[in-house]
Amino acid sequence: MIRTYGMAALLLMGYTTSVVAHAQGDPARAFDAATAAVRKPGTKVRVDLIGDSTQTLNAGYGRGFCANMKADVDCLDMAKGGASTRTYREQGLWDRALQTKPDYMVIQFGHNDLVTKEHLDRQVELPDYIANLKRFVMEARSAGITPVLVTPLTRRYFEADGKIHSDLTQYSQAMTGVAMEMKVPLIDLQAESIAYLDKVGEAEGNKLAITKKDSDGKTIFDKTHLNWAGSYVFGRMVAVGLRDAVPKLRFDVKSEAATLPPEGVKAMKVLNGGPVKIVLVGDSTTAPEGGWGPGFCALMTKNVTCIDDALNGRSTKSFIDEGAWAKALAKKGDYYTIQFGHNDQKPNPDRHTDPGSTFDDNLRRFIHDVQAIGGVPIIITPLSRRTFIDGKVKEDLNEYAAAAKHVAAEEGVTCVDLNAMSTKLLNTMTQEQADEFDMTGHADAKAENGAAAKLDRTHLNDKGKAVFGRMVADDLIRTQVELGPDVIGAPAKP
Repeated sequence: MIRTYGMAALLLMGYTTSVVAHAQGDPARAFDAATAAVRKPGTKVRVDLIGDSTQTLNAGYGRGFCANMKADVDCLDMAKGGASTRTYREQGLWDRALQTKPDYMVIQFGHNDLVTKEHLDRQVELPDYIANLKRFVMEARSAGITPVLVTPLTRRYFEADGKIHSDLTQYSQAMTGVAMEMKVPLIDLQAESIAYLDKVGEAEGNKLAITKKDSDGKTIFDKTHLNWAGSYVFGRMVAVGLRDAVPKLRFDVKSEAATLPPEGVKAMKVLNGGPVKIVLVGDSTTAPEGGWGPGFCALMTKNVTCIDDALNGRSTKSFIDEGAWAKALAKKGDYYTIQFGHNDQKPNPDRHTDPGSTFDDNLRRFIHDVQAIGGVPIIITPLSRRTFIDGKVKEDLNEYAAAAKHVAAEEGVTCVDLNAMSTKLLNTMTQEQADEFDMTGHADAKAENGAAAKLDRTHLNDKGKAVFGRMVADDLIRTQVELGPDVIGAPAKP
């Protein structure tokens, strides 16, 4: 039987709105063992999503699933992009999930277990896939948790006959066999998603997709992952399937399909080519003269108004105190990138803040102020300086980077870890190669690098702006997937 999930309403630009359920963030980004088992006040049952990227909040059905659970359900999205039944355990994610002490685990794997010609480390042959699923079931039950298996969401592989031809049939059948053998509640999402897509067709199916870049850098539809509309279609499907598979939960699933909240409406408009304003705030390593901002803005399509409001020599404190933040906020951006740390580190009392204290407080203010105007805040950890010691980059911004990541995780907002990415890239280079990014003649060069420094190893020339601007843009759209079509792609390297 093919159910109706509100497809037409979702795909129109006049979405209605509802409150999002209690979904929480990426387990790799935010986890505290001390509070993992604490439940949202007023809830009586906890349901964890355990799986890969097709269950996540930003690229899977996690948002839609949790939105279709009633307010008395504490819905935790513990799925991880790229995970298989092997790596979910190896990366410690299964242990984390057990520590949340849910009543139910909705378990879906297969996409990354599927063995391909590349034979990636995460891939799992069918016998091991079956054994891994059985182990999950046994360990969940031993912990007093009810496991529910979900056959993997189909990829949208339409062929000439206009029908889906799934590459996950064997893994779906294997999971079904485990469910029958161990008497586990089963949601056959593979079969139901195929039936649904066969009915609506490829063009409508593409309206549920995020985008990606092909080898030529062109924007194409992603056949696996979901936008907000897709999340709510397939999330509803899984929620209804859970209600039917577990009778005890029949009153915990909303009777009517959830509709998109304001942020979902906005994201779909962006994904469909609506105008976007992105405002960049930060210090000189983001600013036009010597930061990555110009390289980032150069990658945006004509749909994007990209404003670089970052200022030389500013910290989170001085950017607020001098009124620069109020001016940036008055521009009513849709997205704000926020990168500080270099000058917060300085001893000058007009600029200095402490990680874990005043620095964090200022970042929280930025986040809350952006959200108050309906914008999306994006925290960016500080760009690495390029001074090498014993052949490796001197990592002198770690505390500020860690604080920025902590605040982003705590607030549930996107964090682009530029500090880690830039450090990783630089550590593949020599000092001489890294100096090819150095700017000359920047007004803040002495303040940043010391009066005796001959080279500016903080600020960027045009080559550096392009490299690190690309780094920020490409990482950003992994989470803010709706911005994917607005970033100009680059051809794959040979």
